[in-house]
Amino acid sequence: MEQEVTSVGHDVQVIDPDVRMHVYSLVTALGGFNGEDADRYMLGDDALSCLRDIRRWLKLYDQRNNRMDVVRCLGEANLVIGDILPILSIWWANGQNSKHLTRVALACLELLVPLTWPAEYHSQMTANHHRHTPYIQQIQVQYKRSILKYGGSNLLRAVIRIALPSMAIPRSERESRDEGILKLMLYFLRNMAIITTNDRLAAEGDEEETSRSATINAFQDQDAFALILTMCSNVADDFNQQDVVLLEILFHLVKGVSVDKLFLNDEERKAKRSDELGDLLRKESQVKREYARNAPTRHGRFGTMIWVKRDEHKVSTVSGQNILRDDQASLQKMDETKKWKKPRPRRRKEDIVQYNDFNVPAHLSLLATKNFRTFVEEFLDSGFNPLFTHVRKAIEREAERVTSINARQFFYTVGWFLEAERARRARQVIQHAQNGKSAKDVEPDSYGLVAGVLNQETFISLNRGMQNSLDNKEWDDLTAQMRCFTQILLTVQEMAFSPIEEDQEIADNIQNRIFYEETTHDRIISIVRGYKDQGFGYLDAATELAHVFLRMLERYSKINVDLQIRSKRQARKRKKDAAQAKPQEGAEDEEDDNSEDRDLVDSAQVTKERAFDFKRFAAKFCNQSCVDTFVAFTAFYRELNSEQLKRAHRYFYRVAFKQEMTTLLFRLDIIHLFHRMIKGPGAMDSSKPIFKEWEEFVRQILRRLTKRIDQRPALITELLFSKMNSTVYYLEFGHERQTISTAKRPPVELQFISKETLTKEGKQGVVVGALVLDGRADLVKWLVDVLKSAASEREAWEAGDEARRAENAEATSTPNPLIHVKPADEFIENAMFSNAKLRLLMESIGLERLGQEDVRGAQWVVPASMSSTDLNEIIATINKSVLNPMPEGSNEDPRQLLRRKETRSVRESLAQGTLDVKFGSDSEGEDIPEGPLFPPNPRSKSNALDELKKKRKKKSRDSEDTEKEPLDDAILEERRQARLANSLARQRKIKSDLFIHASDDETDEEADREFFRLEEERRKEQARNVEKAILMGDTELAQSESNGKGKKASVRKRKSDTTAAEPKRRRRGSGSTGSGGDEDDDILMADPDDLSPRSQQEVSTSHGAQDEDTPLTSTEDEMDFDDDLVFSRDRNRLSKPVAAEAAVDSDEEEEMLVASSSRRMRGGFVIESDSE
Repeated sequence: MEQEVTSVGHDVQVIDPDVRMHVYSLVTALGGFNGEDADRYMLGDDALSCLRDIRRWLKLYDQRNNRMDVVRCLGEANLVIGDILPILSIWWANGQNSKHLTRVALACLELLVPLTWPAEYHSQMTANHHRHTPYIQQIQVQYKRSILKYGGSNLLRAVIRIALPSMAIPRSERESRDEGILKLMLYFLRNMAIITTNDRLAAEGDEEETSRSATINAFQDQDAFALILTMCSNVADDFNQQDVVLLEILFHLVKGVSVDKLFLNDEERKAKRSDELGDLLRKESQVKREYARNAPTRHGRFGTMIWVKRDEHKVSTVSGQNILRDDQASLQKMDETKKWKKPRPRRRKEDIVQYNDFNVPAHLSLLATKNFRTFVEEFLDSGFNPLFTHVRKAIEREAERVTSINARQFFYTVGWFLEAERARRARQVIQHAQNGKSAKDVEPDSYGLVAGVLNQETFISLNRGMQNSLDNKEWDDLTAQMRCFTQILLTVQEMAFSPIEEDQEIADNIQNRIFYEETTHDRIISIVRGYKDQGFGYLDAATELAHVFLRMLERYSKINVDLQIRSKRQARKRKKDAAQAKPQEGAEDEEDDNSEDRDLVDSAQVTKERAFDFKRFAAKFCNQSCVDTFVAFTAFYRELNSEQLKRAHRYFYRVAFKQEMTTLLFRLDIIHLFHRMIKGPGAMDSSKPIFKEWEEFVRQILRRLTKRIDQRPALITELLFSKMNSTVYYLEFGHERQTISTAKRPPVELQFISKETLTKEGKQGVVVGALVLDGRADLVKWLVDVLKSAASEREAWEAGDEARRAENAEATSTPNPLIHVKPADEFIENAMFSNAKLRLLMESIGLERLGQEDVRGAQWVVPASMSSTDLNEIIATINKSVLNPMPEGSNEDPRQLLRRKETRSVRESLAQGTLDVKFGSDSEGEDIPEGPLFPPNPRSKSNALDELKKKRKKKSRDSEDTEKEPLDDAILEERRQARLANSLARQRKIKSDLFIHASDDETDEEADREFFRLEEERRKEQARNVEKAILMGDTELAQSESNGKGKKASVRKRKSDTTAAEPKRRRRGSGSTGSGGDEDDDILMADPDDLSPRSQQEVSTSHGAQDEDTPLTSTEDEMDFDDDLVFSRDRNRLSKPVAAEAAVDSDEEEEMLVASSSRRMRGGFVIESDSE
């Protein structure tokens, strides 16, 4: 049965005869019209079995073998029109209560769906498919005509009636059979919406009977629209598996329908049609005039051929009557005969999307327009948000029911309905104005009806889809996504001008999110620049998106002057540049030092460079690729409407006059296009309003061109070619672009890190050792040679000075002259500027740099204060360190004893960055990756909870007050300024380890020794007191009296002990007052500028000693425990019970003392971090 039988002659058997015989026998046994009553259809005895057998043939033969033989046999046997439709008509008329007829009607529906399934051309088609597809497409059009207009019967309503029992069942109680019935019904409606007349096939009958208008009218009359609205509004609750099918139905209903014409009233629609008819008549008359100019005379009925002599004695043959008019006509005819077939690269074979092409316009009748407008308005009011939210989630999680085409349908349908919503609002404004109502009298409508696609999740899906389509070159998908993005931008633009403040805030938030990502900006530019031959639909969508995006971004950047954008590329570029520069600049070995500080400085630089510059962004559209895209779009000027022509005009105006890049338009084909648009042949209609703007623009372009050619005759040659970036600036301004080279910054200064105070010789040894270990001993050798030369020169000067004074004792001594340090070569000169370790060594030696500017080539000198003896001692120290790079008495790497010195500019920039923290939005999806270095306003948990409660109470009171009386703008502005001042005040109190610099690590050895001596004495005294208490038996007495008043007495005693121990604690300089909690809180929130230098020094000293040499037990805990011991020193003067009670209670309250000390540690830490 797989082989096809071919007979000799013109008859070709395209289907196996056995298959045809079996199918025909089943169709015959199904039933037919009675001979006595020709209008009455009679079912066969086994009609249900016949229908099921036909379904088995479709499934087991066609689907399994990937053929279309059975479908064609059923079409030739007239199964649908002759049997299925009469059976459904009988069931609808008088068989709905019969279970047998209901089952037969359901079986008919099971056959209708595969028989009306659209047959499309695709890349996986076989020879069998190519043979049967044209016939099946033509027979499906007949099916649709019969279904929509079958003898006045409501067959669509009958199909819906079959599925109503399954719809009435709750979703939790439905079986798979019920879900299958719902799918059959919806797929049947989808097939009816898809099937259209194929332009490549001969039409049979009236095309209007199967047009979009007929489909819409049938859907409205037979309650299909009501069914769709019901299921869309409840898609999340009851019909979650039918969302994709509903999307397909909507897509095939709205594709190609003009939204502007849909919302016109009758008078405007008639005027619109009159204008369109006038335009067609005008174009026809223009064509006739063009033809009349070149029309042959009544006597010129013979062919004409002439020779045209060209340069170099070449001859071209041209034929035609019009060439006899003049030389220009002959040359134009010769140019028209020239054809260049541009070689095209091999492209992948793409599927032909006949039924999914949304670029073909669809025309609706007057009745269909009214019905469809009613359905669209009801859908926007009830079903828009539920359906598209559910479909978006299904596409994101890649549900099984989602196919690759559904994403394209989703984005196009969303964009179409957003445009419909804007058109409906514009129509409402016009109607209110015609009725005499002012804007204040009309209550504005919120945009909440379409808010389901204006959230962050939709933007993420849209951006991801656009990038994937651009990368994979799926141009149809990208076109739909561009249309959706454009409509979202236009909707947000209207929301920004809404009288509702909530809509304005949402619009501002959305614009901030969209324009914040620089990847979105780059994607728009790539789309416009990447046009080649994707078709007019792609060209229209790309130019419209670029036009809308540029205008909205320009307006938004003017309103928000401090607009910030996130650019990941800039951060990566910095890292890459740093990685490339590191191996080249071998002298910059300080890059490894203190990497944490370097990262902080780098992030601050990236944050500063996030300011958005619209002129710089608009300049990215001023290149030859973007110009070529808009030129290709403008080439269709005869078919473009006023809005599209205005779009192209605004772009060329921006390039020529706003960006001053007129040279990009100086190309022969572009100039010829502009001239033809105004002067002809085939010029624009001069009655259009946009014609005057184009005429003035072309006049200015031609005037500049002639003036530029007079100034730079080389432009005549450049007219033949596209402009390169290297020459366009010269052709525009007459000189090369002036680039300003910025001077290289000096390296960050280094400083010493040491636990011990380094002498001058020790510091020199550390730097020399670091240079030697880095492999820069040559720099040390050069410096030693310079010092030896300086020492010998200084000795000679000192000897001469002594001789002069010996001759004349009264003569004054002449000061030593400065000795210049001269680099041996260019490498040494670079190292003197870029190597921070060498600079530190020269500074530690005592060399000085002349002048205030620290630039490459600055002069270093040996000062007059350095004698020859000093120089010789320095040389000896350096030579000793070269032989032994490691410091004396230590095995620590000398490079670890150096770190970058934090300059004041860096510290101020970090502090300013802290004050300029931008608080993010409360909306979901907020993503601020390169934000502040630490979160603003950190608080403790208890304070945050208390303030949250106060905030809620205050909010409720404010809401009540708001309901009573609205606030004016002055009060709102005052509150905003107060909130801003409060936030800045909170941020100033943020304390961070970033502000601790090298002075915190310096120690005071005498204070350390005194501190540990006192600690040792306290420990010994504590041991003696404990031993004495045990020997005297005070513990048992204390235990007997510990119940009742023991704890209270201990608490009172501890408070007095704290008061008594205050002087000692101040002498120790612990950094905490030791009094009540109020004083601790004051210290926590104190401004660092209010601390005295003495207190800051004491705190730094105490904590420096504590961090370095104390054991693991906390010093603060010992201090609190010693407070009780201080009281116990005078135990002999107190009574014995009181002494025993104090000794026992000190053990019982150890846990409370630890908690108190932790608070003091926190206070000390904060004071330490602010002791700068």
